[in-house]
Amino acid sequence: MLPDIIKQLPKLIYNWVMPNIELFDSSRQLRVWFASMVIGFVVSIVAIIFRELIGFIQLFWLQDRSENIITAARDTPWILILLAPIVGGAIVGWLLTNVLPQRRCFGVPDVIEARAIAGRAIGFRDAVWSSITTAVSLGSGASAGREGPMVHLGAAVSTAIANRFNMPKWADRTLLASGAAAAVSASFNAPIAGVLFAHEIVLGHYSRRSFVPIVIAAAGGTIFSRLWFGDIAAFEIPEYQITSFWEFPAFALLGVICALVSVIFQFALVGTDYVARNIDMPLFLRPMIGGLMIGLIGIFFPHILGVGYEATDLALKNQMDLQLLLLLLVFKTAATAITLASRFGGGVFSPALYLGAMAGGAFGLIASDFFPELASSQGLYAILGMGAVAAAVLGAPFSTTMIVFELTGGYGLSIALLLAVSISTGINQAIHGHSFFEWQLEMRGLFFKDGPHKFLMRSIKVEEFMVRRESGQVVERHEFDEDEKPLPYLTTADSLEYALRRFDEAGFVALPVVDENRDWRIIGSATQTAALSHFNRALVETSEEEHRA
Repeated sequence: MLPDIIKQLPKLIYNWVMPNIELFDSSRQLRVWFASMVIGFVVSIVAIIFRELIGFIQLFWLQDRSENIITAARDTPWILILLAPIVGGAIVGWLLTNVLPQRRCFGVPDVIEARAIAGRAIGFRDAVWSSITTAVSLGSGASAGREGPMVHLGAAVSTAIANRFNMPKWADRTLLASGAAAAVSASFNAPIAGVLFAHEIVLGHYSRRSFVPIVIAAAGGTIFSRLWFGDIAAFEIPEYQITSFWEFPAFALLGVICALVSVIFQFALVGTDYVARNIDMPLFLRPMIGGLMIGLIGIFFPHILGVGYEATDLALKNQMDLQLLLLLLVFKTAATAITLASRFGGGVFSPALYLGAMAGGAFGLIASDFFPELASSQGLYAILGMGAVAAAVLGAPFSTTMIVFELTGGYGLSIALLLAVSISTGINQAIHGHSFFEWQLEMRGLFFKDGPHKFLMRSIKVEEFMVRRESGQVVERHEFDEDEKPLPYLTTADSLEYALRRFDEAGFVALPVVDENRDWRIIGSATQTAALSHFNRALVETSEEEHRA
């Protein structure tokens, strides 16, 4: 009996394993893995070039390529601090007017949009010019972050490489997320955070099939970055520990404070952008005027210039007093809002970390005055504040928490950090209802927070499920039937949501489709069943992508 089982064992194993191997091979996952490795290496090199370009531009006015802008500004004449953002704004204005097709720089929302809308490509040329514009912006002192634009450039690199490798359709979104993961990893020297960011923000879900290529890209994105900049955390801080478990109510209160800081920051960004959009002026002047305002603030508070890592580092090391921390909260918020409203390139990741460090540091100093024997140091609260504000602004609590861990090496603070992050994120959602990325997307008419079904209803167009059949007949836009009701028809650009409402209102199961660009000529028809079938297939594909192993 036993020898027979032993003889059959190889066949049983073969029958078990071979279908899995064939499925693996048919999905061309090895090719996707290899492409993701190439993406990681290329994005890492591009990130190095991007950071060095920012430093090179700084040389013209600070005589320093490092991120220690505060130190360099002490030996810089005030007139250069004033002029640098203005000159940078003039260059940015020219680039926006003559080079960038959408007259703005790109960032994380553009990557999310490309992931959500099939066929929405990220142009490599536009991404390169956007990155150059951002480098000029940050190198000349504009107050913003470099990580968002770097994520967009990483996604553009991944798209270009994926096109070269002739990838399967399922891999498009995975490789897009791989480029984003590599960019975050290279920018922050934080590969784990890069993996989480790609799943949480770009993909919007976790998938085992996507996990492997994203991890490969994140690892590759870190390698050359570490070889060039060194294997060190972005912020070198002393060892901190929680003084007493009685502090946890203070950590919860810090979460509330950070939520308010994040809400005020986002309202400042939204409000300033709204005001700027309603001021009628030539586009090329907008960054110059914004640069003048940034320069005026920078003369007195050089801490707000650029990415702001040195100021953040000082807060983490207990080297700022309470008055300065509170002033920088106000002026960094104002400078970042002016920067982005003026169309300078840059993101909100680094400013959110900066504001969190200032808020946390100020809270720590106040807490130590009231409870000197119980309160931990200012630096510990600054670390917690970084995570709490950034998580609320970005809408990414998991990846932000991991970024703070990897940036600071402060894994021992996990419980306190998770408490502050969760409270801050929850309150921000209750008051503001959006992350900053969601607000940017909704400004473009893209609504994701209602779920995939709502987004699909709004993004699917009639031309995707109509049957083309030229009739030559022209529809009069104001033609009425015998009941004085407008004759029902659809256009190619109408959404699925609108089409289904029209089917219901008109009482027809089929409607003519007209081309509004061709004198409202009928070019085909659409049926209610075809619309519903297309919607169901799209829902199934979305579900399969999110749950496929």
